[in-house]
Amino acid sequence: MAHRYECNGDIQIKRDVKLAKPRMYKVILHNDHYTTMDFVVEVLVTIFRKNNMEATELMLQVHRNGFGICGVYTYDIAQTKAGQVHALARQREFPLKCTVEEA
Repeated sequence: MAHRYECNGDIQIKRDVKLAKPRMYKVILHNDHYTTMDFVVEVLVTIFRKNNMEATELMLQVHRNGFGICGVYTYDIAQTKAGQVHALARQREFPLKCTVEEA
């Protein structure tokens, strides 16, 4: 609970202000026929901080189902992670697609 103070003449009034929880967003990797499985695992380890076993399982989920949820974050963090994925994929010349959707 946050507080907001208002001045009414010489008297300061303290009002309670409820803060809403931020909306959360899923970061999703999409399968393609060109990006290597090793690169997807590397992305999951370096950008999403998954251990090798989690990264391998998620990479296989992306491969089998066509997509996989890498994590759920606030909007700014989700967009930043998606941008990092695209930057690393461009650098390595892979067409890996990463999207952000409201959770």
